[in-house]
Amino acid sequence: MSETRGAPDAPQLSPDGPELTEDGAQEITPDEVEVELRPPRRLRIWQLAPIVGLAALGSLMFAFPLAFGSGDGGAVLAMLGLLLSGCAAGWGMMAARRVGHTWPGLPARGSGERADWRVVALYAAVVTVLVALAVWRVARLR
Repeated sequence: MSETRGAPDAPQLSPDGPELTEDGAQEITPDEVEVELRPPRRLRIWQLAPIVGLAALGSLMFAFPLAFGSGDGGAVLAMLGLLLSGCAAGWGMMAARRVGHTWPGLPARGSGERADWRVVALYAAVVTVLVALAVWRVARLR
């Protein structure tokens, strides 16, 4: 693939990259064009739509019984909404990880680096506090 067709006198790339001039600059001819061969990885609408829909449904199911106190079934409905919201969040995180996004402070996928335990502990503490507050609020419905 490194062979250039139609221009036999074009300079070839070395195995470790382009050749540099004496002062360390890369020699670029006017007819050279740099093109990214792979498109950027991003979440598509068909990936985002079910995640957003499930999250919206779950958050509404969680919020309405808490806001309006809808009888005996309100706690069950609110917990089901919390469960759906959690599922949507997990689904969204897995989809984002698949296209290469990471949480701040965590290493990129496939980098071989280990996550710092303090960042992981901070994320675990935040999730624990949010779940505890949600369960406590739903338990107060009774």
